Amino acid sequence: QILYLKPPWTLANLLKCYKKHWMAVFGYVVPRSLLSTIEYLSKHLYSEKPFDSSTVRILLQESKKLLHAFSTRSDYNGVLPQAYAEVTKLCETLGEVRAALVEQDLSEDIMVLSENAACEKMEATTPNLQSTEEKELHPSFHVAQENRHQEIWSVLEGVWNTMNLYSIELFQKLDPSAVTMAAKASFEEAFLGLQKLLAAVKDIREGIGR
Repeated sequence: QILYLKPPWTLANLLKCYKKHWMAVFGYVVPRSLLSTIEYLSKHLYSEKPFDSSTVRILLQESKKLLHAFSTRSDYNGVLPQAYAEVTKLCETLGEVRAALVEQDLSEDIMVLSENAACEKMEATTPNLQSTEEKELHPSFHVAQENRHQEIWSVLEGVWNTMNLYSIELFQKLDPSAVTMAAKASFEEAFLGLQKLLAAVKDIREGIGR
């Protein structure tokens, strides 16, 4: 009779009920610090903005943390262990996919570096083109340069995602309550750092061109 939202509930409704009745009810059943988990799930699961695999991994880890906390009270007729097993399976699948993508990116990067080295060697032994030919190739050169910038960004992003994955796992082992904030702050710092690095690479390329 006093519930904030009456059943039947959607997941969004449940998360709202958790937050509304946290101090009076749920905070006595599970650790009150898990309110940050509820807020993180609510914020990201129903956000209009798309999220990357790192965010998905944190969402799954936070879900496991919440399910584990409630498991100390009851198994809820076997439903909770089943849910925990499914979330764990999703975590493992995501880890396998991320590892495969990182391996693929590294293989592609090696191929790109090999091709670039071969092209540079060929260019060094090829006579200079006539000025008219240079004018014809000039627009395509800019397109290739822009594509190369995107390739550099993609490689750096892949490296960051891998580092972020291991960082999250380390933070979770050391201090589970610090996972969300640490990951968010680190991503913002890394994003700014990558932007500065990209600008520096662009300056170096322009300098070599001059």
